[in-house]
Amino acid sequence: MFIAPRVADAKDWITTETGDWEIILGLEVHAQVASNSKLFSGAATEYGAEPNSQVSLVDAGMPGMLPVVNEFCLEQAVKTGIGLNAQINLFSRFDRKNYFYVDLPQGYQISQFEFPIVGEGEIDIVPIDADGKVGEQVSVGIERLHLEQDAGKSIHDLSPDETYVDLNRSGVCLMEIVSKPDMRSPDEASAYVEKLRGIVRALGTCDGDMEKGNLRADVNVSVRRPGGELGTRCEIKNVNSMRFIRQAINYEARRQIEIIESGNEVDQETRLFDSVKGETRTMRSKEDAHDYRYFPDPDLLPIKLEQSFVDRIRSEMPEMPDARKARFMEAYGLSEYDARLLSGDIDMSNFYETLAKGRDAKIAANWMLGDFAGALNKGGIELTDSPVDADALGGLIDRISDDTISGKIAKGVFEKMFESGDSADTIIERDGLKQVTDTGAIEKIVDEVIAANSDQAAKVADNPRLIGFFVGQVMKASGGKANPKAVNEILKAKLGL
Repeated sequence: MFIAPRVADAKDWITTETGDWEIILGLEVHAQVASNSKLFSGAATEYGAEPNSQVSLVDAGMPGMLPVVNEFCLEQAVKTGIGLNAQINLFSRFDRKNYFYVDLPQGYQISQFEFPIVGEGEIDIVPIDADGKVGEQVSVGIERLHLEQDAGKSIHDLSPDETYVDLNRSGVCLMEIVSKPDMRSPDEASAYVEKLRGIVRALGTCDGDMEKGNLRADVNVSVRRPGGELGTRCEIKNVNSMRFIRQAINYEARRQIEIIESGNEVDQETRLFDSVKGETRTMRSKEDAHDYRYFPDPDLLPIKLEQSFVDRIRSEMPEMPDARKARFMEAYGLSEYDARLLSGDIDMSNFYETLAKGRDAKIAANWMLGDFAGALNKGGIELTDSPVDADALGGLIDRISDDTISGKIAKGVFEKMFESGDSADTIIERDGLKQVTDTGAIEKIVDEVIAANSDQAAKVADNPRLIGFFVGQVMKASGGKANPKAVNEILKAKLGL
């Protein structure tokens, strides 16, 4: 039985006319195992294939077809369990979960009920709110990780009166990672999924692509008075983005509070999130375990792992996000905040390490988390699809470091790089953007600016901040090409500061 002793921070409470309410959250995250074949058949798992082109007789539920366990999927589950700091169970068993649906050919799903392959674990998360404020670290317990086969896909929009079924996903291996009800806010829930995504991507056990449905969350939501007894939970199925997770929780918590405050009871049920309307709606009444009539699958022997199998996987584990963050802080001198952002995703980490090699690591971090990340977000572009790769961005930083261009000009150069894919050197040369470093030329411009603003120059001694005005005028007169450091030094000398 789940308990939830932790009380949320007061800032995360929902306050109504009747008092304060606390949200209790537990997530079941389904992560598609990165494997070339399915859990119990040799059929392919490639995304985007023609409908029903990757379906074996086992996947189609044909009579007499026997499942055979894919050992690689077991290895991926063990690797993920180790990454979650969880207990690896040397004994596990597959069970039949009985329910009917048109895209479930066998009439049951092969899952793990009583004896999962991975037991309890724990990960630490750091929530960040909509304003970018970083919260306190929270430890989230992992209840279990079990393997199961995915169902097919029902397609309802190809015909007004028929449903089409694509069985390509049928039998694909899923890891269901079940958390304890340790989260207390939408920000904590999205931070948890983001952390899980970073872990499985670092391990290579799931690609974490939420848009393709390869990582999706069932969000269990209930409300209670702060520190009080647990309320009735509702499960929101298959939420596939961080933003939708936050929206669904916010709506569902307030819906439940409204029901309770009106004197009614919350029904335990499964709901869907409508991302267009921003609300949840009833899908079906929530079943309990006995409704599925679980029993051991008679076609599959129990799984008995050797400790040497687990030890080998543990010895081959790659660097995990938390360890990478610590290394970034020590090796590159980054702040905890920057190191966390740069270490959470394997693609971002690799990009940064390439960018920082042989360069000022902090300047590299500032560019990557600033202009570069902003351009990706604005364009809705994934890092792996960026028109500017790490070497190209590094080339731009090099031109700032060697005083070829100023930081201000570099921002404009970057915009052109992002739009065209051209290198920094090409754009600088083509557009004549090289910085003026000739002190004689800069001194001539400074003299002209001071002469044209003699009244202001006379006031500088009493108001040194006026030097900013002169810097701006010089930069304007030079077309932004004058070296800012040289400009400041010459102005100070000329104005007696």
